[in-house]
Amino acid sequence: MHRRLTSLLATTAAAALLVGCTAEATPASGDPVTGGTLVYATGDAEPTCLDPHVGGNYPQALIATQYLESLVSKDTDGEVIPWLADSWQVSDDGLSWEFTLKEGVTFTDGTPLTSAAVAANVAHVQDPATASSTGYLALAKVTGVEEVDELTARITLSSPDSGLLDSLSQTWLAIQSPTALERTQEENCEAPVGTGPFMVEAWDRQESVTLSRNDDYSSPPADAAHTGAAYLDGIEWRFIPDSASRYAALQSGTVDVIDNVQPDTIVAAEDDDAIDHIDAPRPGASNRLELNSSVTPFDDILVREAFIRSANVDDAVSSLFFGTAERSYSALSSVETLGVSDESLFEYDPDAANDLLDEAGWTGRDADGYRTKDGETLALTFPVSTNQSIPAEQSLFEQLQSTAAETGFRVDLEPLDLASWYAALGENDYDLVSAPYTKVGADVLRILFDTSGTVPAPSGYFANHAQVKDPEVDALLAQASATSDAGERAELYAEVQQRVLEGFYILPLYDQQNHYLHSTDVQGMRALPTVSTPALYDAWLGR
Repeated sequence: MHRRLTSLLATTAAAALLVGCTAEATPASGDPVTGGTLVYATGDAEPTCLDPHVGGNYPQALIATQYLESLVSKDTDGEVIPWLADSWQVSDDGLSWEFTLKEGVTFTDGTPLTSAAVAANVAHVQDPATASSTGYLALAKVTGVEEVDELTARITLSSPDSGLLDSLSQTWLAIQSPTALERTQEENCEAPVGTGPFMVEAWDRQESVTLSRNDDYSSPPADAAHTGAAYLDGIEWRFIPDSASRYAALQSGTVDVIDNVQPDTIVAAEDDDAIDHIDAPRPGASNRLELNSSVTPFDDILVREAFIRSANVDDAVSSLFFGTAERSYSALSSVETLGVSDESLFEYDPDAANDLLDEAGWTGRDADGYRTKDGETLALTFPVSTNQSIPAEQSLFEQLQSTAAETGFRVDLEPLDLASWYAALGENDYDLVSAPYTKVGADVLRILFDTSGTVPAPSGYFANHAQVKDPEVDALLAQASATSDAGERAELYAEVQQRVLEGFYILPLYDQQNHYLHSTDVQGMRALPTVSTPALYDAWLGR
């Protein structure tokens, strides 16, 4: 069924406003002070490997931003800017990109940054033994790297990739020392070697990672506030899973910055003059539920729409997030200017849901009141990552479970640790899932909804959890990737989103949340405009 989609131009304008206000540095007061150790407390899962090439999840990006750097970055207007590469150009046929590297940059083990280093990193990400997912999927079209000269690397492609620069701006494709990459994976996971402003000194598992300043640092991104070494002597990166404990530590001055902040904590902190807030929603996909269309009952579009119509998301977001998150009706984050939204597709309407289920043949009821068909209960398996979903979000899932039950769906929430959650997805053991995916740019649609996205990366992870297998979507995504015309690309991505939204493959919730609270003693901190991770190179302690 076809319904009117919100104007792409209106959506673009609104998203552009959001981009400009989310990734700015905390305003500094006074002259920067050199010295001191900043204590950062994260509530995200502790990485099992500090090398973001391996796997490639968000907790890795949070910390790796401090010691690894990418070929390019982006500014707050969304424009690609130089970082380790000074300049770049694409061939007329779109099948190769040449990157000219900065001169005189060295990794913290003394290895120089050269085109050979770029080649080694691409090979490392693409090596099945690395077990990469995010980086691997982003480089799906890369066939290799040619070393044109010492400072010129030519990346070759199997077909044009309009999203390549966006991909290369991400922490999961950051450039590491080729010398260090020759170590065992265990050694490299323990202490990756980059060109960044800090370097890994020690990792006390389940406690903290100690980062020290790189005194020889010389390669900040083009939008950095200063040059030379970082102001901080170092960073103590602590793992504090409990939200209340993190906030108490911030209030007491035991830590300087916290992340994964609960909505009620954000509201409480607004009245604390000693605490500042950075709101930096992630790019790429919105936070959404994905409905597994490859298995019963969601292989039936009527049942998918019925579930979506029976989920009272608006009330759940309002009651649980206290204005810190805005309801989304799009597959893409509000940060992405090409996002398309349609509120009418996601209105809470239990009467319509009941009619749809009747039409789909789920007309019986079991002893508990859940709908049945041919003796089978309308039951949905919903694995939940307790590491990635904050308590407010888990409560939201419980509210959706309750409203869906009124229509006749039994939703079985299964709280799992991160490893078990990944295993459930890899075994296709789910009907519903909330699987955050961060990738800069609208090309994230290719990873999430192209048929190829149902094929696991070497890590065993795949990203098309809705199991969308639509030849028209595949063709539109291929065209969007191949075209250099921005207007044409926007139209193609809009068509993709329309088919996905009208196919009821996903239930958008809100932007993927990044809220950082920090002491007002911390000056110059910002969220990196690429993947919204904390950037502490310009930060200093005013105490």
